[in-house]
Amino acid sequence: MIKIMADSTCDLTQEFVKQYNIGIAALNIEIEGINYRDKIDITSDQFFERLPDMEKLPKTGAPSPEAYLNIIEKSVDEGYTEFLCICMSNGTSASFQTAKMAKDSFYEKHEDTEVKIHVVDSWSMSHGSGWLILKTAQLLEEGYRFEELVTFAETRKKCVKHLLCVDDLYNLTKSGRISNTGALIGNLLRVKPIMSMKDTKGAIVAKVRGTNKALKYYVEEFQQRYDSKWTNFIIIGYSNDKGIANDLKEKIKLKTDFLGKIHIMQMGVAVGTHVGLGGLSLFFMEKENM
Repeated sequence: MIKIMADSTCDLTQEFVKQYNIGIAALNIEIEGINYRDKIDITSDQFFERLPDMEKLPKTGAPSPEAYLNIIEKSVDEGYTEFLCICMSNGTSASFQTAKMAKDSFYEKHEDTEVKIHVVDSWSMSHGSGWLILKTAQLLEEGYRFEELVTFAETRKKCVKHLLCVDDLYNLTKSGRISNTGALIGNLLRVKPIMSMKDTKGAIVAKVRGTNKALKYYVEEFQQRYDSKWTNFIIIGYSNDKGIANDLKEKIKLKTDFLGKIHIMQMGVAVGTHVGLGGLSLFFMEKENM
């Protein structure tokens, strides 16, 4: 049997995690001196409610190798023999590295095992890795073999498209993503930087003024870029304002030819620490060579 694993920054809903029996290793978050496990000890709603009153940004840490190893060991006892672990981009987190350490540790303890473990650096963040994981789970359900799933994840990960904008640049400034001057000017002029992934890290790809123009940019980019062969669903992510995510969903339904499913999912605590309030994201698979 094949087991799909991930770290908690994939931000998939509990419904999808349960439906596909995905093993999740939680990131660690330190908030005002207290340690929490992402989505286990603190929910996204609890975090975003507290965020405006925090004097310092929380500290986030990758899952420990033991967190991954525990999932593998328990799943082997349940009869699983092949493991595909899809992690947050190695350019933004140590999650990929600790998953590889867990893999090495398992093989050291079980030298004669026939268990297969493959760890993927998704090159993605948040629902970007979530999109790749969910699509892989669907392909598993369709009957893809382990080697086919590995090939899909490794070859198509570069085509998972990210778009992210925020309402307030404060958290991005505190986490060192943009300068204080840029944040001040951006907030005064209502400029929204739109980010994507480049070379495994986040990068600003456009700047628009106001929410309506941001939504228009999202819709136009999606219509131009999405790969209809692979994109049977898209994920819209939000931090604390689900209303704007619903607005984007309706615009995509009205202004594009996309007929697949549109899932709206909330960002988790680890991702929300850097995105902050008002975050809105869109994830799909784009055409190659875009």
